[in-house]
Formats: sequence, structure tokens, C-alpha cells
Amino acid sequence: MATTKQDLIDGLNEDLAAEFQAIISYRLFASLTSGPYRQEFRTFFEGEVPDELGHAAYLADKIVALGGDPVTEPRPVEISQDNREMFEIALKAETETISRYEKRIAQAEELGETGLKVRLEDLVSDETQHKEDIE
Repeated sequence: MATTKQDLIDGLNEDLAAEFQAIISYRLFASLTSGPYRQEFRTFFEGEVPDELGHAAYLADKIVALGGDPVTEPRPVEISQDNREMFEIALKAETETISRYEKRIAQAEELGETGLKVRLEDLVSDETQHKEDIE
């Protein structure tokens, strides 16, 4: 089945909701981390927030440019009090984000949205770096 512009907008909104989730998760993880490495973990999680905010801003702007309305709700936020579990949650989210963006790249290419395709490839690069940092 061929991708429509609305399919792309819907997918980008799914991605936007996930970026909102990441912003909230990383901010809360920075506050919730504990133990002897608390400061290092806090710094790590806080450092992820600006990238995710930038991704969200781009996605919202692109959704509007395509004629859609950006979502306002994040995906459900999973929180933990356990440092290791925080990193596991973050790793799973980054892995899922990469997979979603790869799907979106294919949709953008199918619709001839070359600029979007290239920017999504940049986002995949960013998210891959986040994933590798977590690992």
C-alpha cells in the first residue's frame, strides 16, 4: 500500500510524542538518580534533553509545514527509582526511536520529501549516538 502524506504526518506525530516522552523521561531520570554516581548520571541525563527538544521542535515544524497538527501529548512515560533500570528504559526508547525514524525515512523517500529524508537520517545519527552512549 502506497504511503500518503497523511500517513507521513501521522508517523511524524508518533515520533513527536516519543520525543516529548524522552524529554520528560530524561529530565525526571536526572532528578531521580541516586548513589555514588548520582552526579555523573544526572549530568548525562540532563545532557540529552536539549537534543530531544531540538528533535521535537523540528518534527512539530515539519508536521505543520506538511499541513498537519502536532500532537500535544507524550507517549506514556516509564519511570524508575533504579539507576540501571533508568538506563534500560532509555536504551529501549532510543532503539525504538531509531526503528521509527528508519520507517519514516522510507516514507519520506517514497513521497519525494528529500529534505525530510536527509534530516531524518541526521536524527538517526543523533539517536544512534545516544544509544551508544547509554550502552
